[in-house]
Amino acid sequence: MTTQIGVFGANGRMGRMIVKAVVEADGAALAAASVRAGSADLGADAGTLAGLLPIGLRTTDQLDAVLASDVVIDFTLPDATLVHAAAAAEAGTPFVTGTTGLSDQQERSLEALSARIPLVYAPNMSVGVNLLLALVERVAAALGDPWDIEIMEMHHNRKVDAPSGTAIGLGRAAAKGRGRSFEDVAVLSREGHTGARIPGQIGFATMRGGDVIGEHTVVFAGPAERIEIGHRAGGRHIFANGAVTAARWAVGREAGFYTMMDVLGLQDSC
Repeated sequence: MTTQIGVFGANGRMGRMIVKAVVEADGAALAAASVRAGSADLGADAGTLAGLLPIGLRTTDQLDAVLASDVVIDFTLPDATLVHAAAAAEAGTPFVTGTTGLSDQQERSLEALSARIPLVYAPNMSVGVNLLLALVERVAAALGDPWDIEIMEMHHNRKVDAPSGTAIGLGRAAAKGRGRSFEDVAVLSREGHTGARIPGQIGFATMRGGDVIGEHTVVFAGPAERIEIGHRAGGRHIFANGAVTAARWAVGREAGFYTMMDVLGLQDSC
């Protein structure tokens, strides 16, 4: 059966790619595409906005029109995502979001809304990154505390949140592997006279520059040896394709708070 997918923020950088991915995907169809009220793109052909030939579906600013879909995808901004998710919960529409930069409170709000609908939340929806998350958890569990863990990430010069949501996710995976609370061991930045590294910490280094889509490396540094595993994104379309996969998976699921690990069947492999 064809899954009817609605897309919020269809004129954003990721929104356009998601529209394109939906239109080109087998077993999926674009049901609705929204933009902000007053946007210059309101009423534009969604296919044209996505760099495709016209598809005969014009953008809307009406939430109800998007929520009438089988499932909706949201890659907007944190505050807008919470509004859209709350509306989806009210309408009973499955919700998929890859919005980054959400605060802990906003993440908890999303999780609370998932009591009413299937809600997939993943700051990074690429298959490769989610395989990396599973691997990092397993390696951290196998190596134990004698190995220091550092996470390095680089993104383009327009990214507004740091460390990236993916880097934080990798840190949470490493902490989970060690049976630790991420909040207790994470060191998100270092500056000045920091003293010796405290055993068990998980450190982060953030770089911004150019048009780098996303690069993440997890370093396990032990006595006389080092393991490095990472991922480099070659195009943003990998996130859009992952979002479409997640959307099709979410339809018909029980209400709950899901991640791409669930979508890809990796949850039991950790």
